[in-house]
Amino acid sequence: MNSFVHKTLVVQLLAPGTGRCPVLLHLGYDADDPFAVTAVFAHDGHVLACWRLDREMLSAGLSGPVGVGDVRLRPAGTGPWQELRMEFLGDARPGGGRHHAVVLVWAPAIAAFLLETHQVVPPGQERVPVDELLAEILSTG
Repeated sequence: MNSFVHKTLVVQLLAPGTGRCPVLLHLGYDADDPFAVTAVFAHDGHVLACWRLDREMLSAGLSGPVGVGDVRLRPAGTGPWQELRMEFLGDARPGGGRHHAVVLVWAPAIAAFLLETHQVVPPGQERVPVDELLAEILSTG
């Protein structure tokens, strides 16, 4: 069985003054890191940002608001237009404040991606090889 899940989606970056701007979102899941989803945002062949998201948080964001730190998720819209609103807070700006990005993703596409990850590693069956990792660290020290 494949231990990787990849999906590329066209999503909408909310840009001040211009409305929605389409960008690519490359989602990745690796069973060797079962709690995380990698999200890479790209436009015109350039990586705009890369985030590691908690898989459970991504799932919870489809049904209600989650996140109090640098990543905040919540459902937006209804019916066939249901979207997941993803807000990202970045580094501090030179005049104060922080960089802030809002991305809207079609919620059923995220749900389908998560379903694929659940087929690789079901929720609650995630395993992190802590003993093996510690043994490796101690043996190289």
